[in-house]
Amino acid sequence: MNKILCTFSFLTALALGARGQDKNAAVAGNKMAAAERKAVIDTLVAKVNALYVYEDIAKKMTSAILQHQQHHDYDTITSRDVLAKRLTADLHAVCNDGHLGVEYSATPIIDEKPEAPSQAAADAFRKTWARSNFNFKKVEVLDGNIGLLQVDTFFPSDWIKDLVQSSMTFLANSDAVIIDIRKNHGFADGGFLIASYFFNEPTHWNDSYDRDAKTLRQSWTLPVVPGVKLGDKEVYILVSKDCFSASEDFAYNMQALGRAKVIGEVTGGGAHPTKPYKIGTYFLADIPFAYGVNPVTHTDWEGKGVRPDVQVPADQALLTAQIMAIQSVIKKIPAETERIAGLQKVIAEKEQELNELKAKK
Repeated sequence: MNKILCTFSFLTALALGARGQDKNAAVAGNKMAAAERKAVIDTLVAKVNALYVYEDIAKKMTSAILQHQQHHDYDTITSRDVLAKRLTADLHAVCNDGHLGVEYSATPIIDEKPEAPSQAAADAFRKTWARSNFNFKKVEVLDGNIGLLQVDTFFPSDWIKDLVQSSMTFLANSDAVIIDIRKNHGFADGGFLIASYFFNEPTHWNDSYDRDAKTLRQSWTLPVVPGVKLGDKEVYILVSKDCFSASEDFAYNMQALGRAKVIGEVTGGGAHPTKPYKIGTYFLADIPFAYGVNPVTHTDWEGKGVRPDVQVPADQALLTAQIMAIQSVIKKIPAETERIAGLQKVIAEKEQELNELKAKK
């Protein structure tokens, strides 16, 4: 499933990037006639019925749209932008799928497959984010010999493989690893590559059912990765309510497979891979087409979010995880009294910091 999330989230973002600039540039062409409005609504209904991942929910959503149409609720809308927002709201009133929605473009959508950008566009996008180190924000060793990796976006694995390898090499001597994705909204499959470093053997990651293709695909962690694996390290993943899509995929499956403890807030709850479909000259519908099934939970996090093992406000998650990790280390070294004393001192310092943070609430 993470590969599908990567393919379409990534390519959709490239395709939509230029249109976002156009949208800000002009509103003069935003008016539409009744015939265009009807055609957009009718096409949306047909596409959602044919493609949305759950057929029964698709029928409920389109039935609601048709009722609004029959009641003339859309008749006074002459702005394309307003229609896109209203249709999105009416879909979400039935099914609050964060990946589902209608988008307006200020310029005509010529390409029937906007999910296939040119190589030049992909190269330019990659170069832009390379200047930000692909949102790898931190890799360090905290007090108590606890490694920390903060990644604010999961970019395609092929783009970040060298960063991941060097980060894992740096963290290899840590007693435990904290992965901070509290600001990570997903995007591509980089999390799958990172996860593969924490499994010594290929492990069934998840399955994905594609309604349109009528296929079931299995994903397994990579048997071989560049550099050293950290399969014996304890892992703590920090999350927030802002985590979404591919970042949730990473946290959910690592947790369900017993490979990590999740600390922080319940996440956003967007699990469905999505494609954009043209539904008018100036309109696209983003329609989820697949759902995942974890081999342990036999479900996914859609609409529910990832439930942390320890639920705390996001700003308290790092200190909480660091204390937990050090406490776990102490249990493993009962005879190392001198080291234990040092670690207990670190715990006391971090508990004081945490209490001061709580007192500010």
